[in-house]
Amino acid sequence: MIENQEQKNRSQKLINQAFQDLKIAKKGFHKGQNGKLLIIGGSHLFHAASKWSLDIASKIVDMVFYSSVPSNNKLIKKWQNEELDWQLNQEAKSNFWQGIVIDRKQIESYLNEADCILLGPGMERTTYTKKLSNHLLKKYPKKKWVIDAGALQMINPDLLNKNCIITPHQQEIEILAQKNKNFDPKNYQAPPTCLLKGAIDQIFLGQNSSQTTIKTAITIETAITISGGNAGMTKGGTGDVLAGLLAALYCKNSALTSTIIASYINKKAGDFLFEKVGSYFNASDLVEKIPQILWQRIQEKT
Repeated sequence: MIENQEQKNRSQKLINQAFQDLKIAKKGFHKGQNGKLLIIGGSHLFHAASKWSLDIASKIVDMVFYSSVPSNNKLIKKWQNEELDWQLNQEAKSNFWQGIVIDRKQIESYLNEADCILLGPGMERTTYTKKLSNHLLKKYPKKKWVIDAGALQMINPDLLNKNCIITPHQQEIEILAQKNKNFDPKNYQAPPTCLLKGAIDQIFLGQNSSQTTIKTAITIETAITISGGNAGMTKGGTGDVLAGLLAALYCKNSALTSTIIASYINKKAGDFLFEKVGSYFNASDLVEKIPQILWQRIQEKT
């Protein structure tokens, strides 16, 4: 995709407005009032994909809850027989100190407490992923959801509503479009807000979305484009960082504001690192740089 000057100008106005609309942590708030995020990810014990999402989210919101599901059928059988919960949780707790690790019995309890749920990082394309994802989306349609990675590939697209944000790459959105033509990026008509990842990110507004606060964006018929990024951003994990950042922002902000800022900041952080070390950085470096880039941009609006 090639971004023309009109698109660049429009996108810059929307980025500026998104930062005006962004809600940030305020003095006097109590623990939890600045956001509670539940991440449901998959792993063979503990997968790096989940950890990158966890680590960046813990820098944005007050509380992060994490539940891990196994990544293959043999482990799933043990997990369903409650033989694996302790092992998964101990491994998660030994690697993640910035949040609360919960077992599968607690998922729905913490789901009710959370402001937003990130579903998918590290989850494999299994029958269990499909069953779990569709069950939760169907049972909790009013919750804020960010659907990513394995869960996005296995989900029934008819369950994705205006409260959802999806984060596909090109191949994933083509899979969704095969199941439901409303997800075709050439004529996006689906309910959820969509962040289509690429060299130039494209943001499609969810149809009839009640979460939109950027009023000027409602009349835009084409995708909002966010340029930036570099060769270093092709490394594994950068999408998991983006998903964690997006879900954390969505806890207390609209879908559109969260999506624009997450895309913009993720790319800006990557570009900053590229200036310093070329393409020789990884997802963990991105996690550490994003708070600095985000805070600098927030201060520009004041």
